Amino acid sequence: MNTKKINSLFVPTYKRDGAPLTHGKGSLLFDAGGTAYLDFGCGIAVNSLGHGHPALQKALFAQGRKLIHSSNLYFSQPQIDLAKLLIKHSFGKRVFFCNSGTEANEAAIKFARKWAKKQSPGKYHILSFSDGFHGRTYGALSATAQDKFHAGFEPLAGGFHFAPFNDIKAVKKLLAAHRFAAIFVEPLQGEGGVNSATAEFLTFLRKAADKHKCALVFDEIQCGMGRTGTLWAYEQYRVIPDMMTLAKPIGGGLPLGAVVCREDIALSLGAGDHGTTFGGNPVACALGVVVMNIIADKGFLKQVRVKGAYLLDKLTSLQKLFPAIESVLGSGLLIGVRMKADPAPIIAGCKKAGLLLIKANRNTVRFIPPLTVKKTEIDRAVSIFTSVLKKQPAKE
Repeated sequence: MNTKKINSLFVPTYKRDGAPLTHGKGSLLFDAGGTAYLDFGCGIAVNSLGHGHPALQKALFAQGRKLIHSSNLYFSQPQIDLAKLLIKHSFGKRVFFCNSGTEANEAAIKFARKWAKKQSPGKYHILSFSDGFHGRTYGALSATAQDKFHAGFEPLAGGFHFAPFNDIKAVKKLLAAHRFAAIFVEPLQGEGGVNSATAEFLTFLRKAADKHKCALVFDEIQCGMGRTGTLWAYEQYRVIPDMMTLAKPIGGGLPLGAVVCREDIALSLGAGDHGTTFGGNPVACALGVVVMNIIADKGFLKQVRVKGAYLLDKLTSLQKLFPAIESVLGSGLLIGVRMKADPAPIIAGCKKAGLLLIKANRNTVRFIPPLTVKKTEIDRAVSIFTSVLKKQPAKE
């Protein structure tokens, strides 16, 4: 299949090659050439229940026969059911549905500013952190403290400020200099290189947000929904945010995002202050109900922790064998192997050998398998990764 010809059809915002993917089953993906891949990229943390999960298929067909779209001028039952589940299983009291993670963060920025400006008209600044990633639309991009994503798209939106991740002293300095509406933070950074916030840092942010009367927003788009071994990453820190943004796995593979927030923040908004034509699509929400009911189960989450520890242990053991590995990071089934050089050749080699992995910032290889992955599949993935590492040329 002529990859160059296929690429000529699209705006070149992605580097893609190989035969088109055709179908999946469990942790496996298949392409038009008949090649099977072990999927440890999970659609970039989307396919948490793997491919072709029977409960998702059943919900997809059942809701598809009833109602595919109705607009947000009216209620739909799947929206109501999913909102109830999100509120039941989190700190939140209100939910806003959208289509993606970047849209969830855009909404949270607007919600925070509207809420904060009711306190004071000049209270609009947004604080976020180095290596964070919050999306590619202008507000979310402006909150993303990585220059490589900004290049060519300046000027960005005003009122956004960055501090080094896990640096309490730097945060104190910025908070004293501006009147902030919100602090945005990922408890575990995915795109930024699988970097974990310290408990001390998040505890400080909670106290600082209270002191300065600004909203603490946890971006759990990649690290939420069971990915780190608890339903939400904030549970492991015992730090409760004021808002939480969600997307990726929540729609079972269909576009869906959400903002979960406190009552007072929600009530600062009125009809027409924000909106979305497709957000909270009935089919996506029907799949979201299935995803929530499965992942919120304590036994399921325990297995995520067990398998995550197993994967972490196997990858950590490779560090002793391969000097090219700088460190192994992460939690649950979001694990990063940080290399001392660009890991692109390693990721390409793994794909050729039948394993899909994803690169992140700081030369990090992300392992993001389905939460339903089997230990035998973890063994196979690590075996492929090891064999590719062995083939890499030695660095002088």
